[in-house]
Amino acid sequence: MYPKTKKIPVIDTYFNTEITDNYRWLEDDKSPETAAWVKAQNNVTFNYLNQINYRTQLKSRLSELWNYEKIGSPSKEGDYTYFSKNNGLQNHAVIYRKHNNTAVEELFLDPNTFSKDGTTSLGTLSFSENGKIAAYSISEGGSDWRKIIIINTTTKQPIETTLVDVKFSGISWYKNEGFYYSSYTKPTGSQLSAKTDQHILYYHKLGTSQKNDLVIFGKTDAEKHRYIGGYVTEDNAYLVITAAISTSGNKLFIKDLSAKNATITPIINTVNSDTYVAKNIGSKLYLVTNLNAPNKKVVTVNAANPTPENWVNCIPETENVLTLTSGANYFFANYMVNAVSKVLQYNFNGDLIREITLPGLGTVSGFSGKTKATELYFSFTNYNTPASLYKFNPKNGTYKIYWQPKINFNNNNYTSKQVFYIAKDGTKIPMIITHKKGIQLNGKNPTILYGYGGFNVSLTPTFSITNAVWMEQGGVYAVPNLRGGGEFGKKWHNAGTKLQKQNVFNDFIAAAEYLINNNYTSSNYLALKGGSNGGLLVGAVITQKPTLAKVALPAVGVLDMLRYHTFTAGAGWAYDYGTANDSLEMFKYLKNYSPVHNVKKDTAYPATLITTADHDDRVVPAHSFKFAAELQDKQTGKNPTLIRIETNAGHGAGTPVAKTIEQFADIFSFTLFNMNFTELPHKLKK
Repeated sequence: MYPKTKKIPVIDTYFNTEITDNYRWLEDDKSPETAAWVKAQNNVTFNYLNQINYRTQLKSRLSELWNYEKIGSPSKEGDYTYFSKNNGLQNHAVIYRKHNNTAVEELFLDPNTFSKDGTTSLGTLSFSENGKIAAYSISEGGSDWRKIIIINTTTKQPIETTLVDVKFSGISWYKNEGFYYSSYTKPTGSQLSAKTDQHILYYHKLGTSQKNDLVIFGKTDAEKHRYIGGYVTEDNAYLVITAAISTSGNKLFIKDLSAKNATITPIINTVNSDTYVAKNIGSKLYLVTNLNAPNKKVVTVNAANPTPENWVNCIPETENVLTLTSGANYFFANYMVNAVSKVLQYNFNGDLIREITLPGLGTVSGFSGKTKATELYFSFTNYNTPASLYKFNPKNGTYKIYWQPKINFNNNNYTSKQVFYIAKDGTKIPMIITHKKGIQLNGKNPTILYGYGGFNVSLTPTFSITNAVWMEQGGVYAVPNLRGGGEFGKKWHNAGTKLQKQNVFNDFIAAAEYLINNNYTSSNYLALKGGSNGGLLVGAVITQKPTLAKVALPAVGVLDMLRYHTFTAGAGWAYDYGTANDSLEMFKYLKNYSPVHNVKKDTAYPATLITTADHDDRVVPAHSFKFAAELQDKQTGKNPTLIRIETNAGHGAGTPVAKTIEQFADIFSFTLFNMNFTELPHKLKK
């Protein structure tokens, strides 16, 4: 059934222990052999999917439900108000604008014209202070590598040569003169998989060549910083620089842009906290930090003496995790209370103005804008409520609907419930379970258990068209807030890292057992799903407990834990994972759960559909290739092990709508088919 994957053993030695890697050759993304393997695997996968008679129906329903207008929050830049809009099935949202003196919409930038197949997407869009020049980044084929195009906003035409080889970067303007951006020295060999270690902050002055861009920070550092960012405060007074060696913790510096020959001044010169400058009023800086405050707080300090011993509390730490935005001369403290939003409005003295009464229980984002803004916007959503936009009056705290989606989905027919279950070590874990009202708890409901559990990322309730289609079919969608995430602050994050990573897998297993024990589903109707770090989660759980679920759906997963740090920016993930080179203890720990290294012979694994993309240069597809090869070689029983490799696509961001719809039609079809549904559980309306 499967293409033959040749074994060419490569032996690595870790602390006197030899590890054989039979599929190292699949790491070479430039080789004809790898390309042939990808083609052969896709042929098998799509031949399998083509036999599922309701796959086309699911694709049609996904397209139908997706086909509604979507609008993003507006922002004023110069003489115009800009906003994004997608008319329904466009591959990418289009940028429109209105002159501030008229209500007439004008097309400004259409990413759908960037490439014929929709695989070139818009990244960051940033405007000069007067709004007369814009710089925007594009991604080609889903790559993290970007180009930056600079245009005149009146003519909408480029005004100078495109910047190239930009990666993990914002675009932050200084007045109307130029902007700061970040990148790596272009690696030798494959740009999609070669290691990138030293990030560099540059300043591009308009009218000059990229080769003459000033190096601001990073190139001559004794210590390598894998992630460096630079942004200018709203008043153009300071350049703020963040520097990190991993995805958690950063150094923080400022530079006075008004002083000639000013030096870069450290605020924090260690990576023991996550700290950034949220706002300044003159020389008074407002910092958001988790230094000695795991749930974050806001402090103030004078820019002349900005180190921690001089910090003064402004908004103290609470028992809930803080996310801060500012706009219209106020701060908005968005707290997560058991993964649900609560928003408090403060003035810049740290005085509480009001708690904002939200439209319901769910996830709120927004409340950000320029200091002089007179109105702000926020969005509200949860698992069964599509996101709506609200216009907010910061003076009196009132708001009204600005835009509400017109979607062919009756959310009143669905319900979300938050439960708490007990993990293996006694820790209480929250989980939100969403489904159609009135389902029978008979253990036969097709269920997707989705998890992440890493990198301080919080999973909060948000509506998804794909999940709506799943729930229309009587499906249950369950999301636990696993340790390793950020829902309960830094301690919660750390409890799922390095030598505590097994906690994440145990939490996920316990979530599955809760759903089974409470008759939402059973092992024969349960699918495990996760992407990136969540792909690792699924891979680790099925190799540790193969009988837990019927279906496994690991997407773009980190699956070779002994070598992940040797690709692209993977070394920056070591805060969460540790590396096999750190110590004998860390090597053994990683080896014991690394999915690629724990596939066992003569074991019946769940029906598995691995998804990845050939241009994924964040979690390189070799992870998925090697895991698929191991499973196909050792799987027993009748459950299929397939890999679906999207071509000319990356880690997920900027993926065209058409590709996303096709992918989820395949995922849902595969899942239901392997739960023995010969027809869709609920007939779709014609």
